[in-house]
Amino acid sequence: MFRRIISFLRLLIILLALAIVAFFFFRYQYRHTIGGLAQTQVKNATSDLINDAIDKQIETGNVQYDRIVYFEKDLDGRITALKTNMSEVNRLKTDILNIINDDILALDSSDLGIPMGSFVLPEFLAGKGPVIPVHILSIRNSEASFTSDFKEAGINQVMHQIHMDVSVDVAVLVLGKTDYFTISSQVVIAETVIVGSVPDTLLQTGG
Repeated sequence: MFRRIISFLRLLIILLALAIVAFFFFRYQYRHTIGGLAQTQVKNATSDLINDAIDKQIETGNVQYDRIVYFEKDLDGRITALKTNMSEVNRLKTDILNIINDDILALDSSDLGIPMGSFVLPEFLAGKGPVIPVHILSIRNSEASFTSDFKEAGINQVMHQIHMDVSVDVAVLVLGKTDYFTISSQVVIAETVIVGSVPDTLLQTGG
């Protein structure tokens, strides 16, 4: 009986050692592929969250063009300058980044996991097999900036778009290894059509 227990423990130790060796071999063999897939999964999920967060702010009326930009006109009613309200821009940036950060940290492995078939015979098994969990450990930094763009929209008409450029630095854990990378996304948050000549001046006010 005692010998059987010893034999069983030896077999268990051998199997455990083989499992550890197989794990490190597997991680070494596929570390670049898995790391790339993990980045893609996180970037896709995060880009969707960024778009959803901004869409929700637009739907609730928290993002409005005339709060962000207002026109300066001459006595004839012609637009001479566009002014950006920086206090409103800063408020939007803070609100949207807070929502994005919370949503990203709320992602779990069921949203980000990588099926093993996606890198082992992906031609036949893509999206199938046991899932390798991917965890977002932290957000190291998140930034947002606003840019403007003018596009021709017809005869004597120009479309003015305001873009929000979001950049998020994340730490991700996959197969016991931590990767760091940056996710960037650009979303149109407001736009309007300007009738008449485009002003030569774009000013920032309010902060």
